[in-house]
Amino acid sequence: MNLKTLFQDFNPAKFLIYVCLLIFMPLLALRLDGSLNISFWAVFMPLWLWKAMVMLGAFFAGMVWWRHPEYRVEGEGYVDMKAIIICSALNSLLFAFEIMVCNQLEQDRGPGGLRHNWLVVFMPLFLTAPVSIAACVWGFKHDRGLELEAMCSINILQFIFIALRLENLINWNWAAVFIPVWILTCLMCLIVLYYIIWSILILRAPDLMAEQRRAHLRAAVGALALVVPLLTFEVLLVHRLDKNDDLPYVAVFCPLYVTLLVLIPTSFGQRSGNHWWFGIRKDFCTFILDMCPCLREYGNITIEFGTIENPPQDIDQERDFMRLTKMSNIEQPQRIVMPILTIESPD
Repeated sequence: MNLKTLFQDFNPAKFLIYVCLLIFMPLLALRLDGSLNISFWAVFMPLWLWKAMVMLGAFFAGMVWWRHPEYRVEGEGYVDMKAIIICSALNSLLFAFEIMVCNQLEQDRGPGGLRHNWLVVFMPLFLTAPVSIAACVWGFKHDRGLELEAMCSINILQFIFIALRLENLINWNWAAVFIPVWILTCLMCLIVLYYIIWSILILRAPDLMAEQRRAHLRAAVGALALVVPLLTFEVLLVHRLDKNDDLPYVAVFCPLYVTLLVLIPTSFGQRSGNHWWFGIRKDFCTFILDMCPCLREYGNITIEFGTIENPPQDIDQERDFMRLTKMSNIEQPQRIVMPILTIESPD
């Protein structure tokens, strides 16, 4: 394992999102089960840490952009700054939605307080759809990966169904409410099936290198490890909401933990994020190494697992040479060397 290659395409933004979600999900499950008696405001703190980092990163990037106009022409400075503005606007809407959901859940705990209609609570989430669609079009034009924006734009119908169900405007069971999610999950299952079939065909192809075969196999296993736990979580959640069983939320969320644990390592294998966050204007790992030069010696370490069964080739050749030399000395008889010139001495 080469640490230099591992951190070369590290994406700190995705790593932060996955870690915050991994902390938030167990807290939410414990709070819904009643095992954790804390306020919902404390439960949502990991998500707000994510939003706070986004806002701080956009603020410092704007300050550097305003105070140093000469930096704007470096690389894709204008495109990076527009991407930061789009991401900040989307995260602001998500933050407003989280605040309203948290307030709604707190009001359901006890009497009093201001309780809103669930359609009003979901209004910031509804507004993310047009913003996300415009961001996806812009990202496709400028070759930018916008996974969060794509998720918000695709699931707009699901958000509407959930809001209507929570407000009791529709009396469907939760299995019917999650129909948009079932459709997306079926599409993902088809993609996983394609990956599996393709990897099997690649493994049987004799004209490909072993590294290419392993890469396709890893892609198939990774896709399978993402989709299967996610589908299991959706099925368990629907059964729990429809009260078909009394499974605790901690057990319901367990497959989602597996999905997040699989997603965290993927943040090391993707292309790095926007270099203008916090105004650093360079790769995150490069910035950390410049700030802490003592870490550079650890970035050039290569770790290899397993034992060496055969000795190196040069050692084998040396041993063969020595063995042949000894055999030649033993097999060849000694010869008497006669002088070329004889000097006869007088009597």
